[in-house]
Amino acid sequence: MIEINGTIIVQFVNFIVLMVALNFILYKPLRSMLQKRKETIDGSHQRAKDLAVQVDEKMAAYQEKLQEAKIAASKEKAVMREEAVSKETGILSTARQNATETLETMKKKVSGEAEEARKALRSDAKTLASDIASKLLGRSL
Repeated sequence: MIEINGTIIVQFVNFIVLMVALNFILYKPLRSMLQKRKETIDGSHQRAKDLAVQVDEKMAAYQEKLQEAKIAASKEKAVMREEAVSKETGILSTARQNATETLETMKKKVSGEAEEARKALRSDAKTLASDIASKLLGRSL
């Protein structure tokens, strides 16, 4: 059987003193360290969230600038293409005109040479005909 006497009060006081001592020596520093750790972790989480927001904002700005650059490049490409087409049209037009002029010059030259050849052949044809006839007949005409 358990006896309740004066030692229980000594043990109770001993327990209270031990709890107060442990509170100052162990529990308060431990709670303080755990609180600081929690604050550090929470701060790190908040900084990570802030950085994620900043990254998202910068990515959105980057994407917007990239899209603007693509649009500008597309417009510049269209302008350059139009310039190239107009230059091509001009060059082809000049080339066609030069080809037509050259062709006309050659036709005139060939026509003139053909006419000269006909004249030469007509004059030579009379002489040739007379030579052939005299050879066939065996006498001169």
